[in-house]
Amino acid sequence: MGKGDRRTRRGKIYRSSYGKARPHVDVVSGAAVAKPAAAKPAAAKKAAPRKKA
Repeated sequence: MGKGDRRTRRGKIYRSSYGKARPHVDVVSGAAVAKPAAAKPAAAKKAAPRKKA
C-alpha cells in the first residue's frame, strides 16, 4: 500500500490518474462533499387573462 498501489489515493497521485480513491473534483471548495440540488425547471408563465368584450 503506497505509491505502487493503484487502489489508494497516493497510488492514484503517483500514476496521475483518477478513480474512486481520488475523485476528479475540486475538494477544496467542498463540491465533493455536498452535491448541488437539482435545478428546478422554471415555471411556465401564464397568459394574461383575456378581456371580455
